[in-house]
Amino acid sequence: MRRVGLVGYGLAGRVFHAPLIRRTEGLEIAAVVTSDPGRAAQASSDIPGIRIVHDVDTLLTNDTDLDVVVVAAANAAHVPVALRAIEAGVAVVVDKPLAPDAASARALVRKAESAGVLLTVFHNRRWDNDFLTVQELVTAGRLGAVHRFESRFERWAPVVRQGSWREDPLPSSGGGQLLDLGSHLVDQALLLFGPAAVVSAELNQRRPGSKVDDDVFIALVHGGGVRSHLWASAVASRPGPRFRVLGSEAGYVRHGLDPQEQQLKDGIRPGDPGWGQQPPGQDGTLGVGDNLTTVPTTPGAYETFYSLLAAALDGRSPVPVDPWDAVRVIETLEVARLVAAEDPVETARA
Repeated sequence: MRRVGLVGYGLAGRVFHAPLIRRTEGLEIAAVVTSDPGRAAQASSDIPGIRIVHDVDTLLTNDTDLDVVVVAAANAAHVPVALRAIEAGVAVVVDKPLAPDAASARALVRKAESAGVLLTVFHNRRWDNDFLTVQELVTAGRLGAVHRFESRFERWAPVVRQGSWREDPLPSSGGGQLLDLGSHLVDQALLLFGPAAVVSAELNQRRPGSKVDDDVFIALVHGGGVRSHLWASAVASRPGPRFRVLGSEAGYVRHGLDPQEQQLKDGIRPGDPGWGQQPPGQDGTLGVGDNLTTVPTTPGAYETFYSLLAAALDGRSPVPVDPWDAVRVIETLEVARLVAAEDPVETARA
């Protein structure tokens, strides 16, 4: 049994990582690191008998049999906690984004490689049900030659969350939609169509009192000619389709979000009835014009990440997400931020 130290028990640690780890054969949570009394109490309630540790140094000093550290703390903690684990020779999972900037991300991966320590990144939305469906359609050639990929994470949350690190404008804090949902959007686009150049980007602060980007658009051109248009917004009063993918033979359109995040919040776990499955009547459609066919949505599978991690720890498979993939995501987001700061008219002409 591989022993896991879970660092952080906020949304990421409590809703995503802890339930998935606990449902993965060969993994067990040995300790939860949090200095917050409320989160410590929640962890003790969720995981009876769990050991609560107040800081990472204590965890790594006292628990010499630890196999992997999962960094599910705030973005600003990702790099320092991961570095501390690597120095201790312990494998690391870092929630996305890997780092707040590309230079830190590259340095972290190189440090892990030179130390011979396993490092991977929790890009869980590679296993969204809708993305898995798009991936299968593209791979099978059912759209023909894809020329446009549109992807959105849009919601209506127009009030600034006071006191949240996600609203902190300091670059080291990693707040804003670009690094948050933008990480998923870019990761999915690069996974499907390969490296891309940023040709246009818009970063806006729409909410009253907002100090971080809350309405984001990125336009990419991939090496094969596919153009990706990506949106992440907290102020979308009428969200667009989650995916619109256009090819030479057909197009695919899908509305709504993968259900796994909400299912985890509701206490539904991998293996439970309905896990990762799209509710009836919410599948996407494939075709041309009005000649459309409903495409059954492939069930989502967030649990795949930790199953692959367990195999990687045993030397039976590669890591679930190559950390250099995560570096390329952050490099792309960093370029998008620079492009957005330019004259938007000149950017459009380019």
